[in-house]
Amino acid sequence: MARHPFKTVDVFTATPFQGNPLAVVFDADDLSTERMQQIANWTNLSETTFVLRPTRPGADYRVRIFTPHAELPFAGHPTIGTAHALLEAGAIAPRAGRLVQECAAGLVPLDVRHADDGARWLSFTLPPHTIAPLDAAQAAELAQILGTPLVAPPCLVDAGARWVVAQLPSAAAVLAAAPDLYRMKASDSAAGRTGVVVFGPHAPDAAARIEVRAFAPAHGIDEDPVCGSGNGAVAAYLRHTGQAEAFGRDFLSSQGAAVGRAGILRLTIAADAIGVGGSAVTCVEGHLTF
Repeated sequence: MARHPFKTVDVFTATPFQGNPLAVVFDADDLSTERMQQIANWTNLSETTFVLRPTRPGADYRVRIFTPHAELPFAGHPTIGTAHALLEAGAIAPRAGRLVQECAAGLVPLDVRHADDGARWLSFTLPPHTIAPLDAAQAAELAQILGTPLVAPPCLVDAGARWVVAQLPSAAAVLAAAPDLYRMKASDSAAGRTGVVVFGPHAPDAAARIEVRAFAPAHGIDEDPVCGSGNGAVAAYLRHTGQAEAFGRDFLSSQGAAVGRAGILRLTIAADAIGVGGSAVTCVEGHLTF
């Protein structure tokens, strides 16, 4: 009988049950790909990660990331949540405030910082990515799927996770969106895309600069409560479209209100890097036995 240490971590929140839960399975070197996918399907969370010994110089650990239906080369909230779980367990330690995660997308650096109140904030650098605008027909189809007009041309941001980013006129429009998920699933499956991220600005006096929602029905996730790679894709989109100065180069993003959560992320936009940060809290600890 196999026993693997296991945690469920709530990511992009310091308050339990307000972020995006992630299952983390430790000591997973003996698990087959088929078993990992079976476990991820069973947890039925947006992602489940499996921690393995690193294989590349400079990496502190290796992780494989699964949705209920498929493996991903990279994803944001699993990156933050896995690092949190390993730090909490004492399995890794920062070197000069930094960690390096190995995943299928390559080596992903993370910064580890503590706020004045003692809360730990983790941030990752978005992996190398490409950005390509949708053509006119694809953009028109997306507007129909979302059921709302777009205020700028949508783009496909590929950083391992392949998100279509669509800009809406306001945070209220983001929260009111009611996409045709069946049609979105068919479109994304045919194009090999992860899903669609929509964002819009909050009022100037709001704590968060933008509201974000992420939909990935092609991967069995109708709506991801709080999505790190999706927010990173939004930041990359803002830089690509010349809007970084208008929105800011260091600001907070909120996500999850549409599904009863209250996730908060910090996005940083530099000329040579996109940063996505947040907190995490452990809600469940134990062992998987099988």
